[in-house]
Amino acid sequence: MLLASALLLLLLLCLFWTIRLKGKSKVHPNLPPGPPPLPVFGNILQIKPRRLLLSLQQFQEEYGPIFTVYFGSRPAVMLCGYDMVKEALLDNKDVFSGRGKMPLAEYVLKGYGIIGSNGERWKQMRRFALTTLRNFGMGKRSIEERIQEEAQFLVEEFSKMEGKLFDPTFLLGCAVSNIICSIVFGKRFSYSDEHFLSLLKNITGVIRFMNSGWGMIFYYFHGLLSHIPGPHQKGIQHLIDLKAFVQERVDESMNTLNTDTTRHFIDCFLVKMQKDEKNPDSEFQNENIVASSINLFSAGTETTSTTLRYGFLALLKYPEIQAKIQDEIDHVIGDRCPSAEDRNKMPYTEAVICEIQRFSDIVPTGVPHSTTEDISFHGYTIPKGTDVFMLLTTVLKDPKQFPQPEVFSPERFLDDMGALKKHPALMPFSAGKRICVGEGLARMELFLFLTSLLQKFTLTTVASSDDIDLSPEFSSAGNTPRSYNMSVVPRH
Repeated sequence: MLLASALLLLLLLCLFWTIRLKGKSKVHPNLPPGPPPLPVFGNILQIKPRRLLLSLQQFQEEYGPIFTVYFGSRPAVMLCGYDMVKEALLDNKDVFSGRGKMPLAEYVLKGYGIIGSNGERWKQMRRFALTTLRNFGMGKRSIEERIQEEAQFLVEEFSKMEGKLFDPTFLLGCAVSNIICSIVFGKRFSYSDEHFLSLLKNITGVIRFMNSGWGMIFYYFHGLLSHIPGPHQKGIQHLIDLKAFVQERVDESMNTLNTDTTRHFIDCFLVKMQKDEKNPDSEFQNENIVASSINLFSAGTETTSTTLRYGFLALLKYPEIQAKIQDEIDHVIGDRCPSAEDRNKMPYTEAVICEIQRFSDIVPTGVPHSTTEDISFHGYTIPKGTDVFMLLTTVLKDPKQFPQPEVFSPERFLDDMGALKKHPALMPFSAGKRICVGEGLARMELFLFLTSLLQKFTLTTVASSDDIDLSPEFSSAGNTPRSYNMSVVPRH
C-alpha cells in the first residue's frame, strides 16, 4: 500500500513537472505499431517493471516482430527474432550502431567510456579496449594465466566447504570480479578484503537497481528523479561510489607510472594519454579512463558469474551432463591445469557452455541501440536517434532456430559426428559493431572456471532433479537464476 501511494505520488509529480515544462508526447506517424501511449507516461501502465519480458512478449504476439513502446514521451522500437535482429545488427550494422539512452550511466558517467558513448569517442575507446585486451601488453602474464590462477583460488575456497551445502553466488562473484581487477588494476584481492567487498557491493547494487522496478521508473522519469529523494538514489549512489573507487586507483597508478613497464589496463591508458596530450581530437582523458574501467567491471562481472551460477544449477538438475563433461576432462586434460587450447579438443564441454549461455539468457533485452540516420525498415520509418532494443531473448529462444527452446539440450550444438556446431543465432553477447568487447574474455572464463571445478569436484544437492526449477527468479532487463544451495564432492 505504501509503495503504491509512493508510485502514485511520483506519477503526479512527474505529470506536474512535465506540464510545467510544456512537454508533450510526440507520436511519430510512421513508426512500427504498438500499444497506444498515454501523454507524458507513455506505456508505463501497460509494462509491469518486474514482468517486463512478459509484457514485451504479449506486445510481440499482438503486433509482430517489430513494434514500438514509449518510455515516457520517448519511443523505443523493439526487434524480435533472429531474422529481424540479424537484419538490423549485421545487414544494417552502421545505421543501428548508435548507443541508445542509458539514463543512469549518462547521469553519473556523462556519456564517457565504451558502453555509453557514441561517435568518435566510442570508436577510440572501443578500439583501445579491444587492442589492449587482445594483446594484453601488461607485464609478462597473459589473461589466461590470470584466469587459471583465480580458478585455483576458487577450487581452494570450494574445498573449504568440506561437503557442506552452500550458495555459490558470493564465491563466483569474487572469482570473476578478480579477473577484471587483475586486468584493470594489475592485482587480485582476497575474498575478505574490505575494499574488494565494497567494490563487489557497488557493482551488484548498480546491476540490481537497473533490473529493478525503481530502475525502470528512473528510466522513464530520470530528468525529475535525479533531483528528488527516494529509493532510486541508493542505486545512483552505488555508481557514484564505484566511480570514486576507480578514480582512486587511477590516481595511485598515475603516481607510480613507469611508461616502460605497463602493469595493467589503467597504465596502458595513462601512457596513451601522455602520447596524445597535444592531440585536440584525442578522447584519452581522465573521464574516459574512469568510465571505461567501470564499463569493464559492470559488463564483465555480474554477467559471467550469473552465467556460471545458472550453469551449475543446470548441471545439478542434469547430473548425466555433468558426468559427460567430467569424462571429457579426464580424457583430454587429466590432472594438469586446464588451458584455453583444450577447448578445441572438448566439443561436448563447449556445447554445454553454448547451451548454458543460450538457456540462461542473462541480458534478455540487450543494451539499447539507436539509429545513426533515418532508415526505412520493413515498411516503417525509424528516425535518426531513435532507441532500438534488439530483444536477444527472442533470438536465443527463437523456435525457428532452436526447436523446443525451453528444453536444456547441449546436443543442439553438436553435429552427427559429435563435433561442435556453431550456430549464428547464438548471440548472448549481441552482434555487429556493438558486440560485447569482453566476449573472448568471458568465453575463456566460462571454460576455465567450469573445467577447473569439475576436474576436482562433483556438484551435488539434496533436492531432487524434478524439484530444481531452471526458470529465472524474475525477468526484467536481466534474468537471474533462483537461489540454491549445493555441495561439492572431491573426485580424486
